Amino acid sequence: MAWDLRHNRGMGTAEDTQWIVEQAKETGFDLCGVVRAERFPELEQFREWLERGYAGEMKYLEDPRRQEPALAMEQVRSIVVCALNYNTAHPYSTEAAAHHAVRDGRSRGWISRYAWGDDYHEVLWTKLNALEARLRERFTEAFAARAYADTGPIAERIAAKYAGLGWLGKNTLLLNEHLGSWFFLGVILTSLELAPSLAPGDIPSADLCGNCRQCLDACPTEALTQPYVLDARRCISYLTIELRGAIPQEFREAIGRNVYGCDICQDVCPFNRNVPVGTVANFEPRGTSTEKSLLEPGLEWLAGMNEEEFREVFRGSAIKRTKWKGMVRNACVALGNARAAAGTEEYGKAVAVLTRLTGSADAGIKTSAEWALSRIQKEAADSH
Repeated sequence: MAWDLRHNRGMGTAEDTQWIVEQAKETGFDLCGVVRAERFPELEQFREWLERGYAGEMKYLEDPRRQEPALAMEQVRSIVVCALNYNTAHPYSTEAAAHHAVRDGRSRGWISRYAWGDDYHEVLWTKLNALEARLRERFTEAFAARAYADTGPIAERIAAKYAGLGWLGKNTLLLNEHLGSWFFLGVILTSLELAPSLAPGDIPSADLCGNCRQCLDACPTEALTQPYVLDARRCISYLTIELRGAIPQEFREAIGRNVYGCDICQDVCPFNRNVPVGTVANFEPRGTSTEKSLLEPGLEWLAGMNEEEFREVFRGSAIKRTKWKGMVRNACVALGNARAAAGTEEYGKAVAVLTRLTGSADAGIKTSAEWALSRIQKEAADSH
């Protein structure tokens, strides 16, 4: 789209930026900041990270626009960064895992906290568009704007750092002293020349991680190869969502009962211990029955669902990204780790669904089902 920007005014004032922050909060965001669309220092290291192969199969990360914000939108000058709290009052995976892996005669899986409710992309998009509409009411000259709800070629967490929203933690996520890391990031790119939230000479939020390394030590697959460096190929979130085909055998046991994403490095972070509960009802867990709730769903249910049921259950959910094959594959692996006791109802259900899936035409599902079935049958035999 061609934009007539000849009448764009000069640099916005600090009052303009404060107004934007206030409007973002009225729209429902918890944090907001403004930063110039520049090549941030961390982006210089991104190419090396890609060259190490740490992105795995995520080829979209190789888009050159991710390393140069000016390429993401023609004539972009400023980035408005917004954060939305998605925390709920429910337990963390590290709190629940020891007690609820098997409950009510069913083996239980774990879905990452951010995916329990409605698709966060849509929730963010609605709020970002509402904020953009307010910008157009205040700034009446012609200007370009484009909202990205974790959908565009932008390193949101890096832009957020330089917009004053937090620091990049050792688990590579943006951390905020008061909101921890339980928030989504969305951005509005604009041709408006806005005053940055941080004045010239100001430094971004101080890194408060200190000597803490709880996230590194807790990661079951050692995906955090060193502080601030993630090898996505080892990350449970990558393995259960982005990876197609079979999950490498070396990681299957470490995946535990995670069927979509992983919260462990966030669950153990000290800054997430007292995060306030968010106010967006869309992020509460879906599901009305005990087995089919997205908070600790029944593994036999997930493994046994067909494509039509998958589409129905996860319509309007971020979980659709893993696709039906990925979810069934993940549920098989989790069943293999559930270690249901021989002779119990859940053991019989697990054996039945896994036996059926060993005949799957999909290699990823077939391999995972065979591995899981062999694992639980061997454990049952060894227990006698």
